[in-house]
Amino acid sequence: MSQIRPTTPFGRRPLSLAMMAAQAAAKACPEEAASHKWRTFRHLTEAKQRLGLGDRALAVLSALLSFHPETALTPGPDLVVFPSNRELSVRAHGPSPTTLRRALSQLVEAGLVIRRDSPNGKRYARRGEGGHIEQAFGFDLSPLVARAAEFEALAAEVRDAARARALLREEISLLRRDISKIIAFARETGLSGGWDGIEAQLQGAGAMPPRSAGNAVLGETAEGLRILRAAVDKCLADSLEFPKTGAIESQAGCHHQSSKPESLQNFEPGLRGDGIAVVWAGTASVVPANRAVPLRMVLEACPDIGFYARHGIDTWRDFLGAAAVARASLGIGLPAWNAAVEVMGEEQAAVVVAGMLQRGTAIAAPGAYLRDLAGKARAGRFSAWPMVMALWRVRQGAKGQESNPLPVPAQLSGSVLDPRFRPAISLP
Repeated sequence: MSQIRPTTPFGRRPLSLAMMAAQAAAKACPEEAASHKWRTFRHLTEAKQRLGLGDRALAVLSALLSFHPETALTPGPDLVVFPSNRELSVRAHGPSPTTLRRALSQLVEAGLVIRRDSPNGKRYARRGEGGHIEQAFGFDLSPLVARAAEFEALAAEVRDAARARALLREEISLLRRDISKIIAFARETGLSGGWDGIEAQLQGAGAMPPRSAGNAVLGETAEGLRILRAAVDKCLADSLEFPKTGAIESQAGCHHQSSKPESLQNFEPGLRGDGIAVVWAGTASVVPANRAVPLRMVLEACPDIGFYARHGIDTWRDFLGAAAVARASLGIGLPAWNAAVEVMGEEQAAVVVAGMLQRGTAIAAPGAYLRDLAGKARAGRFSAWPMVMALWRVRQGAKGQESNPLPVPAQLSGSVLDPRFRPAISLP
């Protein structure tokens, strides 16, 4: 075991284990080690609470680092800086002598600097021929090089903990908002279910935890709200009743399933018996249920989607952008939208959103309705064709009775969505 041979402080200052540990770490530091002094200082600033450092101690450490001429710190006798208390106080933004001594003691006890005191306690350097420093008495910065990796790891842990805390607070805020607004929606619409008990549980969960709350408290609160949110979703699913999509579409006379063999004789191979009979642009045809609806037909059947396009709809890309805005205005959340896109594809899901937008207030809960249609599509019992054809037939019948375009909803009148301010939709 190698001898430590610690240096002792001047005067009445006692030798401590922290001083001996810092000197041992500095002595064991490899000669090829190096650290960027300001990057290390930033790591220390981020991990100051873990190291027990105060703001004044960090200010004094920054001042000590400024007395070293190089940015890169490498082991050796050149790491000793020897400023006077007066100069050190000026660079540390003028603390009182007592505060300065207390900050220096804090740095020494934390093992960040080592005292190299002279016989009389003064700080100076003995220079040899040519002005080279042979020996210096002051504060040794070697621990900053020896423990640079440790400080970096501590800073990373602090950042990870802060990020986890921010994510937990964000999740708690979203869960509380979603639960409270779903309860309000259930009361306004008169949905059945145990909403009183859910509201009591939400109130029992308390308000948002204070900023000083740790990750353990935040995690416990978030877990309780997750369980409550699952109960809310189940109660909401049990309370909502969705109309049969096929029945509504058949009431509008949207399509007819052809059962005559001769009606299929001129169609493509593989489409027989698995198509939807449509009449559009004066031509009768049968199309497969999974074939994409033409963009022109969608725009003729659902013209209201054009209100949400900034520069008209010329391509499917324009249509998808307008559908994204319409989805948000209908209150359809990302989970329901992503589920629909996964099953139907993005274009067909956007067509469904345009259809729901065209139907207006006939659909009370668009998000739940879209989720229901996604479930039907997953089972192979839904296609966008019947919906579009139903709306297209309604539009064709309305053209003979109305000489003006559809009336502008009161909430859109005079806004950028008013069709009087909307560029004309260019049809492909």
